[in-house]
Amino acid sequence: MQRRDFLKTASLAPLALFDRLSLRSSQCLAADAGSRPRVAAIFTEFRFRSHAYDILENFFRPYLFNGELVDAGVDVVSFYADQFPDKEMSRDVSQRFGVPLFDSINDALCLGQDELAVDAVLSIGEHGDYPKSDLGQTMYPRKRFFDEAVAVMRRSDRFVPLFNDKHLSYRWDWAKEMYDTSRQCGFPLMAGSSVPLAQRNPAWELPKDAKIKEAVAIHGGGIESYDFHGLEVLQSFVENRLGGETGVARVELLTGDAFAAARAEGRWSSSLVDAAIDAEAAISHDRQPWPVEAGRTPPRRDAKSSQSSNNQPLPRPVPEHALVVTYKDGLKATVLKVGNSGSRWGFACRMQGEDEPRATALYNGPWGNRGLFKALSHAIQHLFVHQEEPYPVERTLLVTGILEAAMKSHADEGRPVDTPHLDISYHPTETGPFREMGQTWKHITMETPQPFVFTPGDRDYFRAE
Repeated sequence: MQRRDFLKTASLAPLALFDRLSLRSSQCLAADAGSRPRVAAIFTEFRFRSHAYDILENFFRPYLFNGELVDAGVDVVSFYADQFPDKEMSRDVSQRFGVPLFDSINDALCLGQDELAVDAVLSIGEHGDYPKSDLGQTMYPRKRFFDEAVAVMRRSDRFVPLFNDKHLSYRWDWAKEMYDTSRQCGFPLMAGSSVPLAQRNPAWELPKDAKIKEAVAIHGGGIESYDFHGLEVLQSFVENRLGGETGVARVELLTGDAFAAARAEGRWSSSLVDAAIDAEAAISHDRQPWPVEAGRTPPRRDAKSSQSSNNQPLPRPVPEHALVVTYKDGLKATVLKVGNSGSRWGFACRMQGEDEPRATALYNGPWGNRGLFKALSHAIQHLFVHQEEPYPVERTLLVTGILEAAMKSHADEGRPVDTPHLDISYHPTETGPFREMGQTWKHITMETPQPFVFTPGDRDYFRAE
């Protein structure tokens, strides 16, 4: 059911909700500069375990981050939903939490008036029923969301921070335009994956100005959607190498016979792949299965442990496709799909002068990937409150370009795609304050049941020392 059809057959909210909106709008517009930022949340769809659900559950009440209850420091004051699928939650959440659900992005940012009336935009363009491009990319409306939000800012001559979930766009030219617009207009822009902010196990840091010979990242998901996360994991590590990021010269996405030939040729180090797999296997038993009680078919899962019941090692999951990245400074890196666990995230590299790989897994918590959004939400809130990017958006701009090039390579049977346009240089910033270090999982454990309705806040899970 599309948005306009839905809105023709159902009221948005009771009149009392709009009375509260009127009062809230007056109070917000009269508030001083030290008040909590007002946030417009615009999203493709809101259902159980969609990105809108997983992010927004950390915006209404105190949530756990690094073992402490954290207040969001912002107020969500409006919603816009692009689609209304079966079991959608936007109308119910709108009514229960007093957040008006508007019919357009313009009205969500203006709170039904004529001028920009919010201090930040939370744009979640992930999930929903959208067509595929000729390259097989889901054509999520992230650029449209961005353009409509910026149009309101331009008209009002006021620019506010904007978060864009995942990569900037499926098209490089649109992504670059989004980035350039943010720089020309002077507003902070944040985008990217939640995975780089996950707990690292073991808790290993790449030394500053490291000299890396080769790097790999692994994931257990599909082409494009999970390749993006694998690339962000890779980039969040290798951007710390000596000299910072210098850009990418060539990209290949290898499947089938091309993948098998490249593997046989040793295009990537099997010992690095094994090290990343072993790091992830050490924590793979610490996650609950997908909550099928909510009516969703669980994905295939690899074995929960690296050993069988008779203590014999189980076979390692098998790599299935590879995204090979050649950087301008000569660094060789590969992102591989390994097995079929959607919770698998790992990184390994070999440093100059060292024979043994360094490896770590990124642990998403007992509730699987849902747990990743606590750290991401914390970083987004920093963007909104302090009006500064918690880490360089250039990382996601570069990854967006790599991913589009990879899909072009995939469509051309794995032929390399030269990327002179990815001449993107930047220096990393310290991300430690935005990463989960593992303390939250002392409160939310394997025994903690996941809620199936939208119930923000983690106070009930908090265990005071």
